[in-house]
Amino acid sequence: MSHTHPNTGIDLQQINARNDQARQIVAGCAAAMPTLADLWRPVDDALTDAVLLCAQVTLLSAQVTLLAEELERSRLDRANLRAAMRATLAAHADGEPDPLWYLRDELDASQRPAADTRRPR
Repeated sequence: MSHTHPNTGIDLQQINARNDQARQIVAGCAAAMPTLADLWRPVDDALTDAVLLCAQVTLLSAQVTLLAEELERSRLDRANLRAAMRATLAAHADGEPDPLWYLRDELDASQRPAADTRRPR
C-alpha cells in the first residue's frame, strides 16, 4: 500500500509549461500595446503566483509521501504488536514456560537488525 505519488492526476511539468506559454503571451501583448502594459501586470503577477504555488504543491506532495510511508510503518508495527499479543495469550493458554517472550521479542524488534532471527531459543 505504498503511495509514492499521491497526486498522480496532477502533472506539474504540464502546468509549468502552460504557465510559461501564458507568460509569453502576456509579455507579447504588453510589448505590442505599451499603453496597456499596466493592465497586463496583474495577469503576469497572478502567473508568477501560480509558479510559486506549483512549487509549494511539489513540497507538500513530498511531505504527503513521507507521511504516508510513516503511517504505513506505524500500521505494520501496530499489526505486529497485536499479533505478538495474541501469540502471548495463546502461549499462556497452552502453558508455555515463557509466554511473554512474544511481546518482549516484538518490542525489541525495532532495535535489532532485520536479519536477526525472531524465534525463541
